Amino acid sequence: MNLLRALRLDKKNKHQIISFVGSGGKTTALFQLARQLQVKGQSSKVFVTTTTHLGTWQIKFSDHHTIAKSIDDLKNIPNEGVILITGEIEGEKVNLIDNNFLNWLHSYSKEQSIPLLIEADGSRQKPIKSPAEHEPPIPGFSDIVIYVVGLSAIGKQLNDENVHRAEIFSQLTNLSLNESITSDSIIKAITHPQGGLKNIPSHARKIVLLNQAHTPELQSVGGDMAKHLLNHFDSALVGSLHQDNFQTFEKTAGVILAAGDSTRFGSPKQLLDWKGKPFVRHIVETALQAGLEPVLVITGIHHAEIESCLKDLPVEVIHNSNYKNGQSESIKLGIQSLPNNIGANIFLLADQPQIPVEVIKALKERHSETLSPIIAPLVLEERRANPVLFDKDTFPDLLQLTGDVGGRAIFDKHKVDYLPWHDDILIFDVDTKEDYERLKGLDV
Repeated sequence: MNLLRALRLDKKNKHQIISFVGSGGKTTALFQLARQLQVKGQSSKVFVTTTTHLGTWQIKFSDHHTIAKSIDDLKNIPNEGVILITGEIEGEKVNLIDNNFLNWLHSYSKEQSIPLLIEADGSRQKPIKSPAEHEPPIPGFSDIVIYVVGLSAIGKQLNDENVHRAEIFSQLTNLSLNESITSDSIIKAITHPQGGLKNIPSHARKIVLLNQAHTPELQSVGGDMAKHLLNHFDSALVGSLHQDNFQTFEKTAGVILAAGDSTRFGSPKQLLDWKGKPFVRHIVETALQAGLEPVLVITGIHHAEIESCLKDLPVEVIHNSNYKNGQSESIKLGIQSLPNNIGANIFLLADQPQIPVEVIKALKERHSETLSPIIAPLVLEERRANPVLFDKDTFPDLLQLTGDVGGRAIFDKHKVDYLPWHDDILIFDVDTKEDYERLKGLDV
C-alpha cells in the first residue's frame, strides 16, 4: 500500500490537520503524503507549513512557496498545487510562521476543506531523535500526529552521529552511549511520555511510522515492534518511503458468537467437551493465541455457564438479551462493544472449536498488507469458509443487520478479498450429534 492508503486517508472525508514529528524521513513523508492527497484528486491544493525551522533545500519539494509577512500574503495563496507557507528566509534556514498566521491558516484550511500538513519537529537528518525540553512544537489543533522513526539506526552505536540528542535517548531508554541501538530501545524511546508521546494532543489520532524497512529482515523487525507499539498508538506503519510500500498494523478484535440456544442439537454446543475443554474455551484460547485484542464473547441463554468456564481468561463475556431475534443482534452488540481504536474484527463461531491459530494470523497479515474491507478464507479454491475478517469501514453496515443473518449479508456491499486456504477443516461445523462424533475423531 502507498502512504495515503496505509494512513486510511484515501477516502473522501473532511480534511484533517496532520503534524509530523520524529526523524528518519519526516520531511519526505510529509511531502509524499501532500503529493498523494493532491494526485488522488481529494483537493486541488494542499497546505504545508512548519512550527520549526526548515532547510532552504526543502523548498524544492513544493509547487509554490509563500512567505507570510501579513494576512494579505495568506489571502493570495495560489489555487492549486502543494503550497509551502513559511516565515522569512535567513541564510540556509527557513523560519516558521507567526502563531497568528498559523491560527489563520488552521481556520481557513478547515473552512475550505484544504489538507494542512505541518512539520512540527527538527532532527538534523538523523534516523532517530529524542526531544529536548522545548520539543516538539505540535499545534494543539492537530487531528493526527505521525511519529517517524528510521529503522536504519538498529545495530548502530548510540552517539550524536546516529541519534539527534543521543544523551536524552540514553536517559529515556537506559541504553549507554556507544552501545548498539536495539529495537527494544527504540520502542522504549517511542513510548516514553517524554519521548515519542511527548506533546501529542489528547484528542489526536496517534500513528507511528517505522521507515527505512528496506529489507525483509527489517520489515519483520518492524512488524514485531508494531505489535508492542499498538498499546500506545492507534496504528503503526512499517515500510519504506523510498519504495512507497507499507503495512498497516492496528488492533484486530475477536468477537465470538456464542448466543445460540442449540435447540435442534438438544444441548448447548458452546459447552460441549472437546479434548477436555468446552468448545467456547477452545475458541477463546485460539483467539488469544492469534493475538486478537480485545476478545469478546457474546452469549444468550447459557450466559452464566459460559462465563464460568472462561472466568480465568482475559476476555469480556457480554450477555445478549435479544438473542432470540437472531445472529444479527449478537453481531451488532459485539461491534458496539468494541473500543474506538480497533482496525478490524474477526467473527468466530461457537460450533467451530477446531479453527487453527494459523488462519487467524493469516487473515490479520493479509489485512495489514491491504486494509481490504472483508477478508474470507477460500478453501480448496471453491468454498467460502469461516472465520471472516471485517475492516472497521464495514462496521456501519454490520450495525444495520436484522434478523437471523450473519456478516455474509453485506458481502455484496464491499469488495471481498479471498484468502486461499488448503485445509477443509475450516468448513466443518457441529450441527448434529453425528458431526460431534466426527469432530472427536478428527486428527486436529
